[in-house]
Amino acid sequence: MRPIQMVDTRNQYLKIKNEVDKAVLEVMDSAAYINGPAVKEFASNLAAYLQVKHVIPCANGTDALQIALMALDLKPGDEVITPSFTYIATTEVVALLGLKPVFVEVDKDTFCMDIADLEKKITPNTKVIVPVHLYGQAANMEAIMQIAEKYQLYVVEDNAQAIGCTVTFTNGEKKKTGTIGHIGCTSFYPSKNLGAFGDGGAICTNDDDLAEKMQMIANHGQSRRYYHDVVGCNSRLDSIQAAILNVKLKHLDVYNAARQKVAAYYDQAFSGNKKIITPITAAFTNHVYHQYTLKLNNVDRDGLVAFLADKKIPAMIYYPVPGHRQKMFAHFKTEQQDMPVTDWLTERVISLPIHTEMDEEQLQYITHSVLEFVNQ
Repeated sequence: MRPIQMVDTRNQYLKIKNEVDKAVLEVMDSAAYINGPAVKEFASNLAAYLQVKHVIPCANGTDALQIALMALDLKPGDEVITPSFTYIATTEVVALLGLKPVFVEVDKDTFCMDIADLEKKITPNTKVIVPVHLYGQAANMEAIMQIAEKYQLYVVEDNAQAIGCTVTFTNGEKKKTGTIGHIGCTSFYPSKNLGAFGDGGAICTNDDDLAEKMQMIANHGQSRRYYHDVVGCNSRLDSIQAAILNVKLKHLDVYNAARQKVAAYYDQAFSGNKKIITPITAAFTNHVYHQYTLKLNNVDRDGLVAFLADKKIPAMIYYPVPGHRQKMFAHFKTEQQDMPVTDWLTERVISLPIHTEMDEEQLQYITHSVLEFVNQ
């Protein structure tokens, strides 16, 4: 049996090696390493895939979130609502810009923003909602956009874990995550469903004015060279990464389908076991399984992680300390917030290996090992 990894980027690369190598060598031959033709081509191709007007490539997913917020003309102390149960980047940029993070609960079934709690957290100082499409499943964007319109708020989607995921609205319309809010942000970190061979990110919008401003912010605030209209930063996707992503974008739907096949195997293997709650997909979306995350009932989670490690099976806990309990936000006194669902989840979730290169022998070994521990 091949070694089991949380993510197997090497074997994924070997299947498209000729395409990737050719694309990279073309960049090397052109010597257009920064903002070269490959970057423009990737931005155009990604916009076509997502069916969104503008894609602004940038250096990473965290920069994407920061640039998005910088473009909204927010003032110090303005409130930005985000889930507590997510990676720290989502709220880190809020504090970095002098804004106030306001944490909202997540739905126990989908791990995404709880709509009822969202509306409760809105105050006159609220300016932005940042829903996170966690683990590869969409937040309830139809409800979120209705709330945003009601209170005249911006919506910035954190789509780092769900590129390729589709939301179906009650009128039958379908849209890709990252294209529904005013701005969508994504990451091309190597482990992502669409991963580069280094860092990378992108910002999406259908708003011409926001697109122009975010393009400037990402390039030192320049409208043209040496003319700096706004305070910006230096955040670029390099041409080599863009060339690689251009190749991999063609395979994204196949990659997501492979992840869904792995998830279906896990679902079947664990069905009926009362100690294991498999992921639930909301009726309004599909699931692209950036992570396959279980909830455990009356199971020693740390013991299971150690047991699997002894069997050379990696497992991860995303995220053991939620945002509202992080020391970096202590001055906001967020630890005093009552967030029982988030706290409950942080004690019970565990993510198993899932990627495009898994085979049945590996899956059988993983599921048998999990059940061996859980049923002992």
